[in-house]
Amino acid sequence: MRKFWSVLAVGLIGFSAPMAQAETLADALIAAYRNSNLLAQNEAVLRAADEDVAQAVAALRPVVQYSANTTFGRSGQDGGLFSSRDTGLQTSLNLSASITLLDFGRNRLGIAIAEELVRATRQALVGVEQDVLLSAVQAYVDVNFQGSIVALRESNVRLITQELRATSDRFEVGEVTRTDVALAEAALAQARSGLAAAQGSFNVARENYKAATGKYPGRLSGLPRSPATAGSIEAARDVALRTHPDIRQAQHLVRSADLQVELSRAQVLPQITGGVTLTENNSTDAGGIDNQSASLNFGQTIYQGGQFSSLIRQAIAQKDRQRAGLNQTVVLVDQAVGQAWANIAVSRASIAAGDEQTRAAQVAFDGVREEAALGARTTLDVLDAEQDLLNARAGRLEAEANLYVAQYQLLSAMGLLTAEHLKLGIPTYDVDSYYRAVRNAPAHSPQGAKLDRILRAIGN
Repeated sequence: MRKFWSVLAVGLIGFSAPMAQAETLADALIAAYRNSNLLAQNEAVLRAADEDVAQAVAALRPVVQYSANTTFGRSGQDGGLFSSRDTGLQTSLNLSASITLLDFGRNRLGIAIAEELVRATRQALVGVEQDVLLSAVQAYVDVNFQGSIVALRESNVRLITQELRATSDRFEVGEVTRTDVALAEAALAQARSGLAAAQGSFNVARENYKAATGKYPGRLSGLPRSPATAGSIEAARDVALRTHPDIRQAQHLVRSADLQVELSRAQVLPQITGGVTLTENNSTDAGGIDNQSASLNFGQTIYQGGQFSSLIRQAIAQKDRQRAGLNQTVVLVDQAVGQAWANIAVSRASIAAGDEQTRAAQVAFDGVREEAALGARTTLDVLDAEQDLLNARAGRLEAEANLYVAQYQLLSAMGLLTAEHLKLGIPTYDVDSYYRAVRNAPAHSPQGAKLDRILRAIGN
């Protein structure tokens, strides 16, 4: 493992901007968290869901309205010797207030539903955070891996260039034929093509790194120790079932659907509302008239063409849908854990096999080259042995990169790939701060001023 990253670091020197200090994986994860537009988008989605709770709370409070009206009128009668004509200006101002006194729990159920949806949206935000951090890990590892492949390809070009010179010298003294020289020239062209492809892949990896973290990579340091996951696949699955954000989100959606069924059934119950109205009328010909009234209203919809029954059936169907969705989410999370665990096992086996293959390929190459110097092997044999060694080393590097990513994929499948669990040491989005500020539906008040400060902090 250490040898791999030593080779990698050497390969990256020519492809990274000079920096005083190498960037670590933690630096990449922090940059990804801070610069993610996807996280910012879903944080705004959560704030919008918080406002649904505020709106549900507001439904329990009085509604105060006013209206003003001004009317100018003229009336008259013409006939014979007598005629009359009246003109008048009338102004009225109405102020009314109403409040729901009893609705058999409908508004309270609306608040509970909104709160469950907030909790579900919070878990969705955690899922997005996991995706953002996993993308950063993959980008960081890929830049390291592609840089090491470039280093191998450069070494391959240098080695074959030396072989071509040696073959040309031997051709000059008649030890080999022109065919051997042509084979070496073809191998060098192929090596240069492979180097160009590796450099292209490295540049693609740099672009992916920028997309994941918000900036191009500088000089990257080696990978730190692999993250702690679980001792067995059963333990990993147990943790995933308890902590994975997708499962938690589905659980809150099920609870919300259950409450929606209760709300649909409560819609058929009566409702009692109270109201107060103040009216002031002023006219140019009759002085002013003030009216005050209070009302208590009791009402219930008896028949609405079957709509209420349809809404109840629809809510039950949505509840069944969410429960089935929860069961399917559990299946998918369990599958993700199993796949990540299998990938780890495959990568470890590939590393062990790669070690053996690299060792054997190195011995074979050294032997073939010595035998070629004695005339027992051809130039083609040397070039083939060099290609086998190159492939073995590249396969070994790829297996190590795959293992490291697979371990973070397992951490994500367990629901633990978060800034808090990784202990990145940075301020993270406080899901409670905005919620506490708006939950009681503040208007212009000290709470409103606090909310303004929170919004400015989020904006920064």
